[in-house]
Amino acid sequence: MSLVGALPFLKPCLSPSVSPGRQRRHTLPASEFRPLNTQDAISVFEIEREAFISVSGDCPLHLDEVRHFLTLCPELSMGWFEEGRLVAFIIGSLWDQERLTLDALTLHKPKGTTVHIHVLAVHRTFRQQGKGPILMWRYLQYLRCLPNVRRAVLMCEDFLVPFYQKSGFKVQGRCSITVASLTFTEMQYPVRGHAFMRRNSEATGVPQTALLLEDPIQRIESTLLLEEPAQGILADVMGFRSSTMPL
Repeated sequence: MSLVGALPFLKPCLSPSVSPGRQRRHTLPASEFRPLNTQDAISVFEIEREAFISVSGDCPLHLDEVRHFLTLCPELSMGWFEEGRLVAFIIGSLWDQERLTLDALTLHKPKGTTVHIHVLAVHRTFRQQGKGPILMWRYLQYLRCLPNVRRAVLMCEDFLVPFYQKSGFKVQGRCSITVASLTFTEMQYPVRGHAFMRRNSEATGVPQTALLLEDPIQRIESTLLLEEPAQGILADVMGFRSSTMPL
């Protein structure tokens, strides 16, 4: 699975107000999106454990499972780093069936064309800032650069269905997977065509890297700030499997 076309979506997203000269003095970029690796596993699990255990008593992925997926398919993960610190992440794997089954929780199917999003979590000190929806947007755009991916799927609790519908996901029906007393709705997002920023860069002649730094992310952040309080809270309550932790 080639990452060449997806690289623009993993470059730092820097504030236009920071001058190049000032930026050069920093060792680490202010904000960076990149695939995770096994060295990130402990940081990932610490964020996930704090987010989920207090709510559901368990984590979507245990530490050995985090390492498992970051070994088999690191290109299907994405971490958001602020000055080198992991603040939010998504972990996915490939699946090769129309609907999710229990095997989808632990297996990676290299020949599959469906990305199963296992977990999205945000560090507690960075919640209520809209980082969850922004990271999801970037991740879905990134998937559009991967040539063999046709769709993304997730399972969420019913009260989150309207939020994911706003993000482009469509309901497939009740999920066959249950966790303790929790039941889920299965949703999918069609991944087709070229990524938003690449398509627009071709039409306008503006370099992809320049487009990466402007309107799309700023528009999302502005929308989140303008939403009603209840919607803002919903936007920060995202998760999969045990989907009640705050983001």
